[in-house]
Amino acid sequence: MPDPSADSSSAQGMPGSISAAALPPPAQLWPSLAAIYRAQLSRARVARIPLLFVATFQSVGIMILMRGVVDGGSEAQSVVAGSSVLVVAFVALNLLAQHFGQLRATRGLDYYATLPVPPAAVVLGVAGAYASFTVPGTILTAAFGCALFGLPLTNLWILLVVIPMAGAALSGLGAAFGLLASRPETATLLGQLGMSAALLAGVLPPDRMPEIVRLARNLLPSTYGVEAYARTFTGHPDWALVAADLVVCAGVGVFLLTVSTWAYRRASIR
Repeated sequence: MPDPSADSSSAQGMPGSISAAALPPPAQLWPSLAAIYRAQLSRARVARIPLLFVATFQSVGIMILMRGVVDGGSEAQSVVAGSSVLVVAFVALNLLAQHFGQLRATRGLDYYATLPVPPAAVVLGVAGAYASFTVPGTILTAAFGCALFGLPLTNLWILLVVIPMAGAALSGLGAAFGLLASRPETATLLGQLGMSAALLAGVLPPDRMPEIVRLARNLLPSTYGVEAYARTFTGHPDWALVAADLVVCAGVGVFLLTVSTWAYRRASIR
């Protein structure tokens, strides 16, 4: 006959083993972020060429139009720098706001809520994937603008720093717009308004703007990326000011990504 004490001891040990097996180790931020980033990059690969074409064509067209108004000097530097960062604004701000707005409206956030990943990994992974699309278009736009206005290509490498800094700030703002908007149409409207502000305040030379517009320009996170790139066109750039602009841009990016992570938590529990 079976030993009752053995059954009793094994039964007593089962809850502990089941509960231990039911509690997997918590997912780490960086591996989760990398997995979501790769997944988003793969899913959006089909739309990459149209996105790059539209964003780049828009900025190149603006520079061609401005060529008839601006001859050179600091104004040309502002136009080229602003048009280059505008590619980032189109994708990271405008399209990301629409994407998160659509996810919230269709309850697509429920899928991410079921994944054992930190909320910050979802926001950063999706934002990073969208911002990555802007790299070829931004560099191509900057190279074309330098050739169009006769500006040097020597410090074009600074875009490899400007793109992630400005991309983080604009992605955080776009994600916050999409996650906080009550309707997808509102998210689209906010994304369009944000991109229009980046266009007007970033591409147009600041010396020709009214004082109140110049003050409002300082509130846009993309402005500091534009200023950082525009400062490198001079023969001897003030790298301390370039670094200061990039630090401000990075700080704003961290703040806005934190806000968008909070907005994601708020939207996912509704």
